[in-house]
Amino acid sequence: MSLKDKIIVITGAASGIGEETARLFASKGAKLSLADVQEQRLQNLRSELLRTHPEAKIIASTVDVSKRGEVEAWISDTVATFGKLDGCANLAGVIGKQSNVVPIEGVDDEDWDFIYGVNVLGLRNCLRAQIPHINEGGAIVNASSILGLIGSPNNLAYASSKHAVVGMTRVAAKELGPRKIRCNCFCPGPVDTPMLRNSYELLGKEVDYSFLPLGRTAHQKELPATVEFLISDASSFMTGVALPVDGGWFC
Repeated sequence: MSLKDKIIVITGAASGIGEETARLFASKGAKLSLADVQEQRLQNLRSELLRTHPEAKIIASTVDVSKRGEVEAWISDTVATFGKLDGCANLAGVIGKQSNVVPIEGVDDEDWDFIYGVNVLGLRNCLRAQIPHINEGGAIVNASSILGLIGSPNNLAYASSKHAVVGMTRVAAKELGPRKIRCNCFCPGPVDTPMLRNSYELLGKEVDYSFLPLGRTAHQKELPATVEFLISDASSFMTGVALPVDGGWFC
């Protein structure tokens, strides 16, 4: 699964799955354009990667994916620096302050707009900016969730936003197939990331995931290999797939 010299953009790169994906891809020799709204964490990551891989080509941009202009400027800068794109890992996502806590009738507009702004409009902004610049044979990988495949109480905004990611992925796969560009998404179950830990704080307790066949949460380092598989030629005949990576939740 060679990524050497591939030009890959990653959103949500400053923490969680995005951060670990950036580390993996840098170790494989990819040329990276990293984006996140967390400026200091992002710059710290870039510095770390350049120390670890002095030969690496990495740029980092502070981007709020919910803002179309910021996304378009980031992609324009990336193309000006590296040329056309070989891969896009759209991993930015939020869970909101009401997820797992508030039923449908209690969902407020502010939380809904925040979740949809990043998870849905943010992905739309990324796809719209990225697609014109993707090389033939390139690939897009989007981060959905196991809640993009099933329902879950007290998760109206989050679950429906992640269902939207699956739908957008499949539309893109249909549209981009003639250009030999693939588009897939992966659907993680519980992953021990800052976002999951923040959701525990909002809920006031940790969630017991012993009901899963594998009986545990994933570590964030376990997910980047899935992103690598979907963005590389190892999955060359896969497109429009929503791939569960969930410890058996969906089986």
